[in-house]
Amino acid sequence: MKILFIGGSGNISAACVRLAVQQQHDVYVLNRGSRPLSDFGIEGVSSLIGDIHDEASVRTVLGDHHFDTVANFIAFTPADVERDIRLFQGRCGQYIFISSASAYQKPLVQPVITESTPLKNPYWEYSRNKIACEDTCMKAYREEDFPVTIVRPSLTYETVIPVAIGGWNDYTIVERMRQGRPVLVHGDGSSLWTITHSKDFAKGFVGLLGNQQVLGEAFHITSDELLTWNQIYDAVGIAAGVGPVVKVHVPSAFIAKMVNTMEGSLLGDKAVSTIFDNSKIKRVVPGYKAEISFQEGIRDTLAWFEADPKRQSISEGCHHMMDAVIGKYLSVFDTLQPL
Repeated sequence: MKILFIGGSGNISAACVRLAVQQQHDVYVLNRGSRPLSDFGIEGVSSLIGDIHDEASVRTVLGDHHFDTVANFIAFTPADVERDIRLFQGRCGQYIFISSASAYQKPLVQPVITESTPLKNPYWEYSRNKIACEDTCMKAYREEDFPVTIVRPSLTYETVIPVAIGGWNDYTIVERMRQGRPVLVHGDGSSLWTITHSKDFAKGFVGLLGNQQVLGEAFHITSDELLTWNQIYDAVGIAAGVGPVVKVHVPSAFIAKMVNTMEGSLLGDKAVSTIFDNSKIKRVVPGYKAEISFQEGIRDTLAWFEADPKRQSISEGCHHMMDAVIGKYLSVFDTLQPL
């Protein structure tokens, strides 16, 4: 099949591109070409250089190409989706919109999430925009026969450190653990969470490519491994070669009050236990199974960071934020009177 990835070099998308090539699809990647794809372990693709936000120039770059599937990993607003509909209507057999599992109902009224769980997130604009994108996609599917499939990843990692506070693109959380400084953990650390390695996600994702039975459908693709946040932070600590991780547990609402930029990612996502029913993707992609445990995957992720010193950036602002929240909470906690 002839596949176009828009983006293609990100934390999630790079693994999907690599697997699609491995499965001998004819793979094209559209991006700005600011970094060689080989930096992300991607070989054997056709590169289209263009900025997807410049619709006129992208139309020129696309020429008379027609694709079996177009997958956009960098669409975040309805305007992005509307542009893609204009660009790819009649030019592809399938358009995959990458949404987010954070779009699912918050707070949940049922403990197990399926694809039919309502989409509603009053806490996070990012998630509301993804919901609006899905609405735009489905309207085009119903009214214009636009061949859309929606995919909702949850917390997926390969080249990021997927902790709730203090990680992602930088190395701050690892430095903090190695220095024996306390890490900030939301709630009591016992809520359940699902983390999926990008290589596992790619197996489900690539299995959807070109499948005409999934048009108009939505899928989440996650691991079946359930971990508490305490276990997640401890796994990072083990991979970093340190002893027990020193944790300070602080209510999510308290953190969000002090750091308002975290309201969405905590109250609108990670503060809520997430248990995903993956039976739908397993029915459509026979044999789909996430096989990389977090303990195994996070070791590989830290090895990737440590292979290049430039990847090991430290955010002093993040250190300061954690110290400030921990200090404020403990000062308040110490003044509480016993019941």
